[in-house]
Amino acid sequence: MQQRRASVDLSAYPDLVVIYLGFHVNSLRGLLGLMRLGRGLTRIARDFPEGLLAHEQVIYGLRHIGMRQYWRDLDSLERFTRSEPHRTWWRDFLAKDSGAGFWHETYRRQGGMEAIYVNMPRPIGFGAFADARPPTGPFMSARDRLATG
Repeated sequence: MQQRRASVDLSAYPDLVVIYLGFHVNSLRGLLGLMRLGRGLTRIARDFPEGLLAHEQVIYGLRHIGMRQYWRDLDSLERFTRSEPHRTWWRDFLAKDSGAGFWHETYRRQGGMEAIYVNMPRPIGFGAFADARPPTGPFMSARDRLATG
């Protein structure tokens, strides 16, 4: 049988941004948080926000799920993260111990990579080999981390 090989032409997406996100259940309370988050993710996967090109679920382990998203550009991704329901999800997650860890890693076609890790039980991704740094000052926002990272 002949192998089917294909590549892609990304020339129509000069500002493409790829983001990997993960949610790690650290306790039973985290399982409830995952169920709440799942409802919102289902809505995103069904009704793509402006600029979201593709959304895929990823399973990293029994207690660790995630997604991979492809965004037209960083502005579209930032608009989504600053709007509802994302803004409320993030505020609520950071406000209390949710029994879960969260992380994301962002990659820009134009260059730059950045990450954030919150309450993860052990370093993963960039955190497994790069020095940790607090998300303050020039490392406060994803846009700033992309420019300085």
